[in-house]
Amino acid sequence: MKPVKKYVLLPILTIFLISVTSGRALSQIPDEVVLSLQTGNAKVLASYFNQNVELVILDNDNIYSKAQAEQIVSNFFSRYPPTRFTEKHNRGKEGVHYVIGDLVTRQETFRVYFLMKKTGGKDIIHQLRIEKQE
Repeated sequence: MKPVKKYVLLPILTIFLISVTSGRALSQIPDEVVLSLQTGNAKVLASYFNQNVELVILDNDNIYSKAQAEQIVSNFFSRYPPTRFTEKHNRGKEGVHYVIGDLVTRQETFRVYFLMKKTGGKDIIHQLRIEKQE
């Protein structure tokens, strides 16, 4: 068996590493968002909300102001204290990405979806859905 030449292997390895890391870098979400979901911190989560955010949480399904959305999320976290958030899918392109994950609470598990867009250099949540997992 012939040894693989460095000049053949190096470009292939470089292309592979760039493709794997660049997709993840573009769809990276702020650690504070994940931590706020894990700990049930509505105030920190709401600091990432757009001025008006499309919110679907159990029976609440509308476009709410940032303050209204924070109150709804706070009420949800009070009723269902989170114990863990696990990211399942995180995809996007430059400036916009979505995340799907599981929010485990003391009572049950919920599916979480949110859409973030980069606005003024900051990631902003435009849509948030928390639905009962079936």
